[in-house]
Amino acid sequence: MPEQHIVDGRGLLPPEPLELTIAALEKLPEGEELLVLLYCTPHPLYAVLEQNGYRHESHMQADGTMEVRIRKR
Repeated sequence: MPEQHIVDGRGLLPPEPLELTIAALEKLPEGEELLVLLYCTPHPLYAVLEQNGYRHESHMQADGTMEVRIRKR
């Protein structure tokens, strides 16, 4: 079973969650997924993902956490 890769950006101030996510994506093994947890919709992250060939799915949880699941295309 693949290791779970998570960036918990809840409570961090910009641009730290974006920087942590980019660093995690650089180390993400082929075929695995990165889960990013935030308290906002990460519009700047979506632009970075699109420019670098990543696909993502975002879902708002009941507690206000935005879950973004990212994979390389």
